[in-house]
Amino acid sequence: MNYNQFIFKTKSSASLASFDPDFTGDFRNEEEAKDGMQSDCEDLAKYQDILMAHETHGLLLVFQGMDGAGKDAAIKHVMSSADPQGCRVQMFKVPGKEERKHDYLHTAAKATPPRGEIGIFNRSYYEHVIADRVHPEKLAEQNLPPDAKGKDLWKKRYNHINNFERYLADEGIVVLKFYLNISKETQREKLLERIARTDKKWKFSMTDVEDRELWDEYMKIYAQVFANSSTETAPWYIIPANHRWFARAAVASIIVDKLKSLHARYPVPNKEQKEKLAKAEKILQA
Repeated sequence: MNYNQFIFKTKSSASLASFDPDFTGDFRNEEEAKDGMQSDCEDLAKYQDILMAHETHGLLLVFQGMDGAGKDAAIKHVMSSADPQGCRVQMFKVPGKEERKHDYLHTAAKATPPRGEIGIFNRSYYEHVIADRVHPEKLAEQNLPPDAKGKDLWKKRYNHINNFERYLADEGIVVLKFYLNISKETQREKLLERIARTDKKWKFSMTDVEDRELWDEYMKIYAQVFANSSTETAPWYIIPANHRWFARAAVASIIVDKLKSLHARYPVPNKEQKEKLAKAEKILQA
């Protein structure tokens, strides 16, 4: 399947309405997707190991979506076969007092993965052009100087983010960004499921319901974010997520393709390394 069809192209007339959250491609049901998902998870482990061996590139995975979109589950299932020694996960929750004293990219900059590793952002610095815009009180809490505010604030932040991602790419840290796209009705079902299930209750928050009242505003702002930050360097993938099994399969396949494009094989020892290996082998055999 060509997953490039999910890329939000800024120069087109694309909007979120152009992406069907119910789309499942060639898969008719979950069973048909399982084999492909299993194969991709095995390949992810293989190419992650090769990434660790080269240490020339890192991979940053950014997950965004409305509450109930399945971000936690996607990360859990897609990365189930990954080597935890080569992964770092950063949760972007409500910033604390200390965090609010720093620039809004401070946490992201600290948490970016080193070359040879995979970093995962569950939510991300994009909250500062999404949640901060929907909830002006969040912006007020940052105590910004007067000249850092104004009508150009969001345009400036888009530029900051694009430059940040370009900088990471120039340094070998590749950014993949996934928006898990669910419908409002599917979100309602998932939130009700959280309330009903013993193993899900702990995840429920009343703010999920309160934000749901602002659904249309969120969709409008998300579309603006994608239009201003889906770049050739770091495109946004709008992943259909009404069927979670499809979302996981799509995300896994995209990650594997990217890892494979960075390094398809283990590094080949140079002449000096070969001589050292031969010497070590001779010593060990003796």
